[in-house]
Amino acid sequence: MSANHPAAVVVLAAGEGTRMKSATPKVLHELCGRSLVGHVLAAARELNPEQLVVVVGHEREKVTAHLGASDAEARTAVQAEQNGTGHAVRIGLEELAPEGALDGTVVVVCGDTPLLTGGTLTALADTHTADGNAVTVLTADVPDATGYGRIVRDTVSGAVTAIVEHKDATEAQRALTEINSGVFAFDGRLLADALKKVRTDNSQGEEYLTDVLGILRAAGHRVGASVARDHREIAGINNRVQLAEARRILNDRLLERAMLDGVTIVDPASTFIDVAVTFDRDATILPGTQLHGATHLGEGAVVGPNSRLTDTTVGAGARVDNTVADGAEVGPQASVGPFAYLRPGTRLGLKSKVGTFVELKKSSLGEGTKVPHLSYVGDATIGDFTNIGAASVFVNYDGQDKHHSSIGSHCRTGADNMFVAPVTVGDGAYTAAGSVITKDVPPGSLAVARGQQRNIEGWVARKRPGSAAAKAAEATTREPGSEG
Repeated sequence: MSANHPAAVVVLAAGEGTRMKSATPKVLHELCGRSLVGHVLAAARELNPEQLVVVVGHEREKVTAHLGASDAEARTAVQAEQNGTGHAVRIGLEELAPEGALDGTVVVVCGDTPLLTGGTLTALADTHTADGNAVTVLTADVPDATGYGRIVRDTVSGAVTAIVEHKDATEAQRALTEINSGVFAFDGRLLADALKKVRTDNSQGEEYLTDVLGILRAAGHRVGASVARDHREIAGINNRVQLAEARRILNDRLLERAMLDGVTIVDPASTFIDVAVTFDRDATILPGTQLHGATHLGEGAVVGPNSRLTDTTVGAGARVDNTVADGAEVGPQASVGPFAYLRPGTRLGLKSKVGTFVELKKSSLGEGTKVPHLSYVGDATIGDFTNIGAASVFVNYDGQDKHHSSIGSHCRTGADNMFVAPVTVGDGAYTAAGSVITKDVPPGSLAVARGQQRNIEGWVARKRPGSAAAKAAEATTREPGSEG
């Protein structure tokens, strides 16, 4: 078994997280498109463990349902009463090996440390194996150690002799800045045996996992440490302030990775992206842009400013300006915005255009097709090189059901048209401005569906005498050179 392929990973996610002051379990709070526990699972999966178990407790139904949707292979173990981290690990091990202890390395991580990376966990596992330790603790040197368990080392050898919780630490121990991250690599069999000996004579009356280190050391086993290169990785999330701080750090990581991969980000301070967002080279993100979910930007695409895209694909060379898009597909060299709204199911073809104040839903535009101004297109298929006139509406809803409309290729529809679905406009057809299209239009036809204009002369003078309108009309009808 390789160092980065442990027997198991145990994720501790049973706590209530009261300081979040939320109806949502702490480990399910999100940052950068993934829950706190989801980030931890992603890092743990980089170790390729034989088994992975998440210990749940508070709101376990919600947490278990979330795990089932995000990591179906993760097992769960229930800690019905919050009796400490040692108790939680014992329950996790019993789920994985009910008949006995596990052979090999067992890595224990906390479910509220979203900045932890797979690389740091791999270094921990490698150190554990290379040094032949019974337990190896991931530590970090932090500017402010308040609230964390302190690492106590032998003054001569530098070996870890104990981890003392903040509440139980002496003043001298509280002055130490090397802290326990709550992340460990254990020898599986030694861990199971030591957990049976953990006592509860501490300020919290709980089974501390950290007591295992003293038990193993007293039995003559080696206790070591792996120091994280960046102390921020081990930061736990306990309130909304810490959640926001972690989001900023993680977002900066994601932006840096994107820029190093060839993406131009004009203003990183106002740009936010999720962990699943991907890019091709030479994509450009302008200020005030948010990219969420599985959004992808193609080569040379430009998005922003002030755009929010979720689960949206933007093709090579496309331009998306001041736009909200959700579940949309923007084709290569297409143009969107400013101030457009692309709803789920929108598909824009090569070099198509969606202009200002245009909304599309569950509709497709063919190559070169344009919807330039002030229009709503819902449940429609529009062919190639068609132009939809300004202020057009696809009337797709009859109060109970949605209906589909089809506009062919090379069509020209007039301004202020209503297409009452279901309706089909054939290839090469025209529709007159102001028309309400309720019947199919054959290919190559002109459809006119509006009332005849009737002018009632002198109406203003009779109905609005003395008004500004009447005076203006009177002035235009006087004989040239006549007196007022």
